[in-house]
Amino acid sequence: MSRQPDIDPELWSAVGDPSRRQLLDVMLSSGAATPTALAGQLPFTRQAVTKHLAVLDRAGVVQSQRQGREVRYSVRPERLDDAVRAMAATAAQWKTRLQAIQRLAEQAHRATKLDPSPPA
Repeated sequence: MSRQPDIDPELWSAVGDPSRRQLLDVMLSSGAATPTALAGQLPFTRQAVTKHLAVLDRAGVVQSQRQGREVRYSVRPERLDDAVRAMAATAAQWKTRLQAIQRLAEQAHRATKLDPSPPA
């Protein structure tokens, strides 16, 4: 069996949260924005947006840039690519595992059909 890909736990945590994924979707469609502007497009508060942005920033998924008194956040696509590659590798491993389980279940089912007598 292949080994688990090197997965950055901070990246997994950042993109694993549904609210943060929703925030990323908004950012990807609208470009760089302030927390206030993002909160206007999301069903949660500016404070919640700011906290989610801090997690995404620590994981390197977004970057901030000060423009006067405002801080604008934008997505770092290369870091999202890292997440996509890690997810694809994990999905491939799970597909292999599930196929092995399916083969075992089918073998057990065939064996039961050949010898239907109950165990003693």
